Amino acid sequence: MPAPQSTETSTEPASRPLRADAQRNYDKIVLAAREVFRERGAEGSLDEIARRAGVGPGTLYRHFPTRDALIDTVMRDWSDRINADSEEIALSDLPARAALATWFSKFVENVGIYQGAAAKVMSAMDDPSSPIYRKCQVLVAANDKVLERARESGALRPGVESREVMRLVSGVATVVDQSGIGAAEAEPMLAIVLDGILLPESRASVPSPAATRS
Repeated sequence: MPAPQSTETSTEPASRPLRADAQRNYDKIVLAAREVFRERGAEGSLDEIARRAGVGPGTLYRHFPTRDALIDTVMRDWSDRINADSEEIALSDLPARAALATWFSKFVENVGIYQGAAAKVMSAMDDPSSPIYRKCQVLVAANDKVLERARESGALRPGVESREVMRLVSGVATVVDQSGIGAAEAEPMLAIVLDGILLPESRASVPSPAATRS
């Protein structure tokens, strides 16, 4: 699938606040786009996005004149969620393994922003020429934050590098994306990553993130 031609130009609503009904439509379009891109890739049908959002194509194009504008907004929403997730986990009282298990699970979920995204993110994180490079750096910084929390607690093995951990977890995300397995089925693979990066005393079994959320 071609890489989405995301730009760094702003596609946020104008500085003047939108009317309440227009803001609701905007939010519904972004949510529907996230779903369609996740299922069908960045070339997913804009008409399908409008249909799922419950708006007409004209409403979609008033908010997002181009596909690139919509992709950019979805990825900004993605960036905001990644930052919020990492901040919440880094400030939590969870033990190191539980915190990392929760973060890795969210990482896999978030990196699946659209079908085929996991492999694109993995290849773009070290490629400044990629159109999504700057968005990938948000993920890099978020992962650093959570790993540093574990490091400060003394739970990480010496020499564990955040980028290498990112590549491992991105690899799991790619398997999830390409094989179509559910997020819960990724947890045994993520547990192997945890066992490899944590010191033995930090490896006590913890409930899976899915069980914790239920």
